[in-house]
Amino acid sequence: MMQKRRSSAALSFPMLVVLFLGSVAPRALAQEGPAIQKDSLLFTAYTLAEYRGNYDMWSWLPKAEFRVNGPIESGDQLFVEVTLPGRGVWVKFDCETEETPQGRSMKTKCGGRDGIPEEKSATYVGPVSFAIKLRNPLSEGGVKTLFTGKAKVMKSRSNEHGPKALNKFVYYVDHDWTLPAGYIYLSPETHGWNLPLLKADFWVRGVRSSGPGEPPQPFSTAEPHLLYKGKEVGLIFLQDLQVGSPSCSGETIETTRSVADNVPQAAKWTRVTCTFYSVAGWDKTGEDRSPRPGKTGRIHVLSDNPGEYELKILTKGRLARSLKFTVGDDGKIVDNGIATANKLGSDKIIVPVTFIGAPDGVWDKLAWKTWGYYGNPLTGFTPAP
Repeated sequence: MMQKRRSSAALSFPMLVVLFLGSVAPRALAQEGPAIQKDSLLFTAYTLAEYRGNYDMWSWLPKAEFRVNGPIESGDQLFVEVTLPGRGVWVKFDCETEETPQGRSMKTKCGGRDGIPEEKSATYVGPVSFAIKLRNPLSEGGVKTLFTGKAKVMKSRSNEHGPKALNKFVYYVDHDWTLPAGYIYLSPETHGWNLPLLKADFWVRGVRSSGPGEPPQPFSTAEPHLLYKGKEVGLIFLQDLQVGSPSCSGETIETTRSVADNVPQAAKWTRVTCTFYSVAGWDKTGEDRSPRPGKTGRIHVLSDNPGEYELKILTKGRLARSLKFTVGDDGKIVDNGIATANKLGSDKIIVPVTFIGAPDGVWDKLAWKTWGYYGNPLTGFTPAP
């Protein structure tokens, strides 16, 4: 019997290095005026190793990351305004902004030490409110509010020890609301929209590496499998070697002063993206994909195989997640109405995530009702049982 070997090694989830990604991406959804892609928005707390000159007490500053659909006009400036309960506006900070035409989008990151004086840091924990706004001194339109939300800031004792560690807390925003919802979509890769590949996003608690004394995290590897009519698809073998095997990678969303810091697992969530290199929405490349000597299987084209699909995620050989979706005759993911009703701002489809086992430990299963999309919970969404 032929032994199946994967061409790719087990993949881990690297920490997110804070960069500005101001690239322009295609296929932003059409809308009137600029709009935030809600699935891209991350509001986090950036922990400082001091509080107004006291290095025995830690504090935090807000950070934001998001993608904006155009049009962004010349002179437009994105900024974020954060309010603390009973104190009014706490901080305002600008985000790098690029002129972006209708039908395109741009991504930006801002806040933390970038644009906010350290003396503005806080030790407050609890709900905070924020707004993403756009101003343009060249126009008479004034300031436009693109998004308003709220976040729950929490803290966890750091991994430092000793008498001076009493007030050294890692501050973070609770992202348990992200876990029940997954995203299925098509994405241009090597062949662009002539051969768009299937992709899926979902969230997990924790990251691949654990600190001293902490248990290992079960999502150190994620192995995706796509089933259609009860059988796995997208399997291509050259002799006994699987080629074009799907893979997952992740961005760790955490509160940290640098990527070298040892942050408690309670303050971390990982956004995982899985790509199926042998599953495409349609094939308009005109390339000959007929079988070759020693090669079995071919790219699975969704437009030739419409119907119901199930994505199963294994971790360490155990089933951990399941996402179900439907494909139409055109090869596109069928809109179940949730993304459209909630004006997600991207062409991703939102689906409930079924949890198998307890790989994420204890988490708030009702958080999505209050904190979903930072106080803008999904309309028409029902979590999987």
